[in-house]
Amino acid sequence: MNHLDEIKKELDRLGADSGLRSSGEPIPSRLEVRAIVLDTLSVLFPNYFTAEKDASLSLIEARLARQIAMACHFSDTQSACSPEETARLFIRCLPEVKRLLLTDMEALYEGDPAAKLRDEVIICYPGFFATAVYRMAHVLYDMKVPLVPRMMTEFAHEKTGVDIHAGAKIGEYFFIDHATGIVIGETTEIGDHVKLYQGVTLGAKSFELDANGNPIKNIKRHPNIGSNVVIYANATILGGNTYIGDNSIIGASTWIIESVPEGSRVFYSADTAKAMEFWGDYGSGI
Repeated sequence: MNHLDEIKKELDRLGADSGLRSSGEPIPSRLEVRAIVLDTLSVLFPNYFTAEKDASLSLIEARLARQIAMACHFSDTQSACSPEETARLFIRCLPEVKRLLLTDMEALYEGDPAAKLRDEVIICYPGFFATAVYRMAHVLYDMKVPLVPRMMTEFAHEKTGVDIHAGAKIGEYFFIDHATGIVIGETTEIGDHVKLYQGVTLGAKSFELDANGNPIKNIKRHPNIGSNVVIYANATILGGNTYIGDNSIIGASTWIIESVPEGSRVFYSADTAKAMEFWGDYGSGI
């Protein structure tokens, strides 16, 4: 046995007890999932996105079914649908995805004075792109497809710096401005007409552990954000029992781990009166 064979044997040995599930079976392709995302966007908004491979709905459906089939052996639960039926249902959901995205486009256009055209929002805004990919991935997440939804949102994360977990629930007219550094956790729930600025984290507090010291999964870990809420740059809101009431404004660089009632104004300042005087009653944007 030469030295290369010895290294290969050792690499295989180290992976044998790692808990990985692939067992030599094919896994979903990052490149193909990326292509499916871009091709689907080119169907939703023709001329605004360029297809990577083919913008035919029938071919997108077939390609997605293959990726779902490869992902299925990573799941602990049996899907109620076949990969083919799941992909078919995804395609049927695209009109609703586009309807939601048009509300997001409108929120960005109306909410950002720098946006001169609605077309500009679709073409240029990383927040819109990240939201578009999230809304597609969320459809598959709700159908309990393993891996593929996360692969979709991680593509958007890599491209934009916005990390929206596919499991988050986000209402209509969602506004992400400047985008970079935003994190939205899996069990986050967001109402309608919510604005987030760069660096916002909607995350979890320290994880609960089971009797063996392992993190407990599949519990509510991330906050709920009401409707008509504005959250400014670098604010951090943590915890599954934390609720931000409707019509609240959360100031920049705040740290929130407890609920705040409807209509709250939360500021980071040693002198709240001075902060209120500087801010005013509007919180109109950055």
